[in-house]
Amino acid sequence: MDEDARGRLTRDGIRIYDRDDFAGMHRAGALAAQLLDEVAERVWPGQTTGAIDDYIRGRITDEGATSATIGYKGYQHATCISVNHVVCHGIPGDKKLKDGDILNIDITVIVDGWYGDTSRMYVAGKLPRRAERLIQVTHDSLMIGIEAVKPGNTFGDIGNAIQSYVEGQRMSVVRDFCGHGLGRVFHAPPNVLHYGRAGTGPVLEEGMFFTIEPMVNLGRPETKVLADDWTAVTRDKSLSAQFEHSVGVTGDGVEIFTLSPAGRFHPTYG
Repeated sequence: MDEDARGRLTRDGIRIYDRDDFAGMHRAGALAAQLLDEVAERVWPGQTTGAIDDYIRGRITDEGATSATIGYKGYQHATCISVNHVVCHGIPGDKKLKDGDILNIDITVIVDGWYGDTSRMYVAGKLPRRAERLIQVTHDSLMIGIEAVKPGNTFGDIGNAIQSYVEGQRMSVVRDFCGHGLGRVFHAPPNVLHYGRAGTGPVLEEGMFFTIEPMVNLGRPETKVLADDWTAVTRDKSLSAQFEHSVGVTGDGVEIFTLSPAGRFHPTYG
């Protein structure tokens, strides 16, 4: 039996959830966001990404939740941690962070069968001016994309809003990775592109759950995946940033499931 067998499927294969299902997504999203709040105090020059991952792994267990990434296609970590020119899917390890390094920490937890998926940016030490602007543009592009979420709009409207803003800031949107549907499964239709033409793609309907997670590069958009088959980097070695929220379409707009409980979603929160 399909563990996600609830609601209905659109002709594009996108699941429509019931209003009662929003509560489950809020619980999962809140835990994921809480853990990313906590880990902010553990990002400093000299810290290893492996130690950060170990902390989150332990806290997921403490909370009685499950990591969605440990064991996923052979992956063995509770987070992806992507530093500087790593676009996404960076593997935690023994390498120490240096002063001025920027990093994205991406986490997905399972709470009562619901998936909470979110990521945000951090800085080790002093945030360089160039990186600060990249992080701000990436954060703002996510929120601009979320503003386009309401019934009757299309997924192309979301991508177009993000792309138009980012390129207007003379940066580039990564094409090789995208957001995705989720709920009681990790990845499901649709693919949520962060670029595109307004008015194209499936129409948004109340009850759709998905992530929006733009990756923005200071240089060109092209990426390559390293020999470990996970780590994606910018081809031109330019800095990259990413923010991610899980959202649900409501009757008149959108609910964000992964809001930071402590207001720490942006690394300059302090």
